[in-house]
Amino acid sequence: MYMKTHTLLSLGLSLMALAPMNSSADEGMWTLYNLPPQVYQTMRGYGFELPQSALYSDADAIKNNVVNFSGYCSGVVVSPDGLVFTNHHCGFEAIRSHSTVEHDYMLHGFIAKSYAEELPNKDMFVSFMKSQQDITARVEALGLDVLSDEAKEKAIDSLAQVLTDSVKGIDSTLHVNIDPFYEGNKWYATTYQDFTDLRLVFTIPKSMGKFGGETDNWMWPRQTCDFSVFRIYADPKTNGPAPYSKDNVPYHPKSWAKVSLDGYKDGSFAMTVGYPGSTERYLSSYGIQEMRDCENEPRYQIRGVKQAVMLKHMRADEAVRIKYDSKFAQSSNYWKNSIGMNKCIDSIGIVNLKRAYEVRIRQWQDTAQNVDHKVDFGLLQWLYFRRSTLTKALTQWSETFSRRSNIEFNRRALLAAAETEKLSDEKGQYCQFEDNSDQWDAATDADMLAALLKNYREKVQPEFLPTVYATIDKKFKGDYKKYVDYLFKNSALLKTGKLYYNTKAFQKDPGVEYAKSIKAVVDKIQSLGGENKEGLSLSDSIALQERYLCAAKIQMEQDMPHYSDANFTMRLSYGQVGGFDLGGNDSGYYTTAASIVDKMKRGDNGVIDYQAEPVMHELLSANDFGQYTDSVSKTLNLCFLTSNDITGGNSGSPIFDGKGHLIGLAFDGNWDSLSSDINFDKRLARCIGVDIRYVVYMMDRWGHADRLLKEIGVK
Repeated sequence: MYMKTHTLLSLGLSLMALAPMNSSADEGMWTLYNLPPQVYQTMRGYGFELPQSALYSDADAIKNNVVNFSGYCSGVVVSPDGLVFTNHHCGFEAIRSHSTVEHDYMLHGFIAKSYAEELPNKDMFVSFMKSQQDITARVEALGLDVLSDEAKEKAIDSLAQVLTDSVKGIDSTLHVNIDPFYEGNKWYATTYQDFTDLRLVFTIPKSMGKFGGETDNWMWPRQTCDFSVFRIYADPKTNGPAPYSKDNVPYHPKSWAKVSLDGYKDGSFAMTVGYPGSTERYLSSYGIQEMRDCENEPRYQIRGVKQAVMLKHMRADEAVRIKYDSKFAQSSNYWKNSIGMNKCIDSIGIVNLKRAYEVRIRQWQDTAQNVDHKVDFGLLQWLYFRRSTLTKALTQWSETFSRRSNIEFNRRALLAAAETEKLSDEKGQYCQFEDNSDQWDAATDADMLAALLKNYREKVQPEFLPTVYATIDKKFKGDYKKYVDYLFKNSALLKTGKLYYNTKAFQKDPGVEYAKSIKAVVDKIQSLGGENKEGLSLSDSIALQERYLCAAKIQMEQDMPHYSDANFTMRLSYGQVGGFDLGGNDSGYYTTAASIVDKMKRGDNGVIDYQAEPVMHELLSANDFGQYTDSVSKTLNLCFLTSNDITGGNSGSPIFDGKGHLIGLAFDGNWDSLSSDINFDKRLARCIGVDIRYVVYMMDRWGHADRLLKEIGVK
């Protein structure tokens, strides 16, 4: 599971979130510092044994052990020497970046035998949340409602800097982020401390870390051993954050999560704490329609085309596979998610459920006294109607031409196009692209771009077709492959060295023509969604009405606690271990070693996603799993289900038992949970976690990582 980001980019075409039609006990991603007492009491009834202060305010509070992992996942500190557990797929890019054909850590795994062997990683970090507070009054004093988007951003950034300067007076390694909550009806300031020296310590082979591949992704039952191990390094003098240095030493936290081998039973309390990325549970019915038809549908259609090409090249060449493993995983994850979400939206009838709920809100605000803001539902419907064409066009453009396409030529072309808009008459202005040939393959990218260009023309409305298609028709007779081959051969955008802008060669470069052509399309979409006579864009106007809708729901249900949509700030969710109705049958709530051995046999018969090394067959066919044996199943449990409310970004989140001990890592949801970003269904939605005993077993019996097992206190 990866954090989902919407297609709507910086156009200001961002979607706002949605609310549950009916709250249920297990529903909610709650902020820890102001957890409602009703919620805590429910947690106690489910089996949580610790005082509320153990969640946030105590010196050894659980929040102090959980980290934001590199801005897209979660993780948990599990030792006095700064070991961090997260998912294998969260460490995917780090593992890939260290892999070569000769030393393929992705394929064969990696075990650092000592501190000296632990591998540093570029552009990775962990972030600890130190504190959080409500600063709504201070933000509202800025008068955001009358400011342009640019002015709003500057005002918030300025306030964040003031707050950061204040905390830096206490500790120079701290910084403050300001985020909107409840669709901008509330604003919280969060203080963080970031550690940027993060080193790879342990990973199992991809065959186990991603066992089941796309066949099993978002499915149950699961057997994936989805974990990797990193270590935080710190300044040797201060034990605080420091840039990478060979002289840095392992970080020594004041507290860490205790790894438990006690397991769980059906109905056991379970809690996740992590950084969920994005939900839309307050979103209107019109917003859900837009998401389904204008984002999800074109996203999975275009990614399907691209992934078919990528996979063909990956299977043909091992070096290409290493370069594209991470790209394919990221792309395919939300390809399947988009398919599943749309099926859930339609099968559950979420649009109609939401409309019925909106009727209740209309009736309430027509009769209630002192309504803070009334939603103009007619206006909201009209605004979405106006924007839907733009949203679909932007999704098609982004998936084909932006970084999201995973095509290096597109990345460079858009960078060049953006830079040329800043040109002056001065000579000597240039760009220079780094040599990143270890990250992409020209033949693979060329075939992908040709396929996407053809697909884009077939799917997009003619008004959003780049002018470069005229060149393809006239000079290349509509042959996209010939055109792309010409681009790759003749454009300086793929060459190393300085590329000077104020030259005839640059202006005539076919890659520059291509860049300007595709950039003009997104500029057009942006202009069409721009400001009206009141100074508000379509998206600003929609956001305002969606904000009112959220406020109306909370005011109408003021006797109930309400959580804010996920926004990649720390959240707590709670529930119980247990299964669900799977096609009229009990799903079961755990899988065992025997089930993965059965699938491995199918792998031996040609099912690629179930193939694993002979040693894995042997290890998981053991008659005795020792201290890792579950008391209920009498064997090794692999993965388990809870009713915890999660989403993308929760990947790597620790799953705690009622004592606050670590029993697993969240890594996915089931197929029936795919609509949970907009509507949580307690009956069907489940969090899938890897059992911490499975994790430790593989570290022990496969990795023989005794030094790490002693460090986390299990050996």
